[in-house]
Amino acid sequence: MSNDDYTPPKVWTWDKESGGHWAGVNRPIAGPTHEQTLPVGDQPIQLYSLGTPNGIKITVMLEELLAIGKTDAAYDLHRIDIGKGEQFGSGFVELNPNSKIPVILDQSKSPAQSVFESCAILFYLAEKHAALLPRDARDRTECLSWLFWQESSASFLGGGFGHFYKYAPYPMEYPINRYAMETKRQLDVLNRHLADREYMCASGYSIADIAIWPWYGRLALGEVYDAAEFLDTASYENVQRWAKLVQARQGVQAGLAAAR
Repeated sequence: MSNDDYTPPKVWTWDKESGGHWAGVNRPIAGPTHEQTLPVGDQPIQLYSLGTPNGIKITVMLEELLAIGKTDAAYDLHRIDIGKGEQFGSGFVELNPNSKIPVILDQSKSPAQSVFESCAILFYLAEKHAALLPRDARDRTECLSWLFWQESSASFLGGGFGHFYKYAPYPMEYPINRYAMETKRQLDVLNRHLADREYMCASGYSIADIAIWPWYGRLALGEVYDAAEFLDTASYENVQRWAKLVQARQGVQAGLAAAR
């Protein structure tokens, strides 16, 4: 059956896998699929994650905090294999009912505090350590605006463009064109914004950069979806300059190494 022959049913039902890279773990229901206790180490922060763009955000954040002397940002990293469905284990679902990585458990709190959603984790850690988040109201508002821009925009890049360009069972012209157009629009938003500033915020390097770089910076540098040529990311010169600047940071390099 070709794409043009498909007519949506009156009521959608889940009667077969959708195909593609993640078909074996995608499902339309929540909750655990199996009993699985999570490992717990001795460090203040327990991080349950994988080296995806969202996972990289948190290892970079923790390494940046450690680099400026925040010793209570020390962490144990526990790999969650999302390809094998470990995010649906009972222990993981207890920390994150949405079954997505990354998740942290802050053992310095009593009782221990779990935090899920990558940008919420960045904000939590920045607040806790009074670092990488401006205190001035105007600067803080700018930083949070870009933090939430990333949170809302990445679904078009990852779940949209990345899925249909890289992971779908076969190439489909309409969705690839649709999401390539939106991804390039977002790159242009960043390129224009970065024309007169070093980092995302006027106040300097912040959680906004940490949130945006693993997705858009690494996309521009050819490290996400192998799509740099297809999207002509070299033409976004300001994004390229910023992406290389962030990548060169010690904390970013350490965060990448940990995530891998």
